[in-house]
Amino acid sequence: MTYLGIDIGTSEVKAILLDDAQAILATSGVTLRVASPHPGWSEQNPEDWWHATLDVIAAIRAAQPVAFSGLRGIGLSGQMHGATLLDKQQHVLRAAILWNDTRAFAECVELEALVPESRAITGNQAMPGFTAPKLLWLQKYEPALFRATAKVLLPKDYVALRLTGEFVTDMSDASGTLWLDVAKRDWSDRMLAATGLSREHMPRLVEGSAPAAQVRPALCAEWGISHPVLLAGGAGDNAAAAVGLGVVEPGAGLLSLGTSGVLFAGSDGFAPNPGQGVHAFCHCLPGRWHQMSVILSAAASLSWVAQLTQSTDIGELVAQAANVEARKAPLFLPYLSGERTPHNDANARGVFFGLASDHGRAELAYSVMEGVAFAMADGNEALRSAGTHLSQASFVGGGSRSRFWAQLCASASGMTVLRHDHGAAGGTMGAARLAQMAVTGRPPVEVCTRPPVAEAIAPQADSVLADRLARYRRLYPLLREEFAAAAEAAR
Repeated sequence: MTYLGIDIGTSEVKAILLDDAQAILATSGVTLRVASPHPGWSEQNPEDWWHATLDVIAAIRAAQPVAFSGLRGIGLSGQMHGATLLDKQQHVLRAAILWNDTRAFAECVELEALVPESRAITGNQAMPGFTAPKLLWLQKYEPALFRATAKVLLPKDYVALRLTGEFVTDMSDASGTLWLDVAKRDWSDRMLAATGLSREHMPRLVEGSAPAAQVRPALCAEWGISHPVLLAGGAGDNAAAAVGLGVVEPGAGLLSLGTSGVLFAGSDGFAPNPGQGVHAFCHCLPGRWHQMSVILSAAASLSWVAQLTQSTDIGELVAQAANVEARKAPLFLPYLSGERTPHNDANARGVFFGLASDHGRAELAYSVMEGVAFAMADGNEALRSAGTHLSQASFVGGGSRSRFWAQLCASASGMTVLRHDHGAAGGTMGAARLAQMAVTGRPPVEVCTRPPVAEAIAPQADSVLADRLARYRRLYPLLREEFAAAAEAAR
């Protein structure tokens, strides 16, 4: 039997095919684009996710036709929080509003005023990237579309609908909506009512490793498969990456540098700390939860500076950055899309501090990579304030390809960073593992094993880096009011 893991990312849809022994048989990826029709807005067309999914499946099938014919299960992971609106005929009403969209910042205040106990229910501070505030925004500014909305789906769950014809989501992804009672692992009628919705607007809830639905027979026939194919509950992208790297037990950690940056810590109970911008979510496995600190622009910041400096080879740019003398580089605040942990400030924006005429692309790239590492260090401090202490974390995401970035993150945060051979494939691997558990009924302890550690990168004492981190942390409080004033002037 084989299992397909598909990750509906922000910049790419990726897929991986595994056999029963979890050997990787084939991989594929299709690039996506993000639209920003107004400052602070971030949107994608859900049809682009679906067409990219069909394309990656076709590529996997072409690469491994015999193995693909033995497909028994599909698992989906995906970017979280995106509001995908459907009418009663299951037609998409508008472009999906994504996780890094900041338009609903005022609605966050409104939502917490409507439900004073919202943080206790959801385990999280209301932030504009979450799904519920987006629906309050739609009520105000697109009321006709809001009235026509019959279902609200997350990105991976729209793909699940196209695959199976059923509305279904998992606990980890649902945790990021602000509609889930995270301790009870059930929809909160109180939170739904505050946004003018009910359970009828929501998909069915399942655990990520549980059977969720059957793939449409017509699709199976199109793929040349005559037997049923099961869809697992799936997971939000970070929970899936954790499963892919075996980060499923309490105290296990994950450091992800994808489009966003995440520090993930597994737990065996619901342990919220919303005051510091720490997320408390359900894990995608039964009876498990996790905490996360999140920054909105990690590898996306490096892609931005590469484009800005017309650097076509990011690997070469990173190599140039590694040779920069840190004390001579500017500081960078990586708040290109606002920020979550620890500031929860939709108005925050990126800053180069200390630019000089002799700075070039190498210095800018170094500053961006260092700034992201410093932001991850802030996230680690937020987790520590919640009582979670990570001594090490597995490195995952596109940024995990860089050993230099791993060393910056380790030294800034004080954690040992573990690199794995397939770290960049964590989300798709996790989705495929969820499919395997759903099909076979095997327990997580057997399926979610830790891959071999290719390299453990310990923090290094570096007085220059420590001084720069302290200066970095002084900059945001000095600029907070200016960020707010600039945002107000731009409206």
